[in-house]
Amino acid sequence: MTVKINTKYGQIDISNNVIATVVGGAATDIYGIVGMASKNQLKDGMNEILNRENYTKGVVIKQNNGEIVVDVYIIVGYGVKMSEVSRNVQNSVKYHLKQYLGTQAKSVNVIVQGVKILED
Repeated sequence: MTVKINTKYGQIDISNNVIATVVGGAATDIYGIVGMASKNQLKDGMNEILNRENYTKGVVIKQNNGEIVVDVYIIVGYGVKMSEVSRNVQNSVKYHLKQYLGTQAKSVNVIVQGVKILED
């Protein structure tokens, strides 16, 4: 599935893998985020933090009537305020989608898949 953007010069198709990479990068830059998690940890057999190549396993892009809904699966650090970190992820993802891809997300849903002790 791709996101289609119509411009006066033609149509731009952006693949979900590109969107997932932008979303994953935006999410992991936030303080308190240890990393991305797989949305299907049991099925994927991944109980660890995803690297950049696997961000697509931790991001779900849905499109309804031209509106984008993003689900982000994360692992947060122990001792951080999860609601604040999640809100920061939502703001960062929306900002990065607008800045880099020229598209807006109707909503960004953050799913905390785990908590890990932050190492100094």
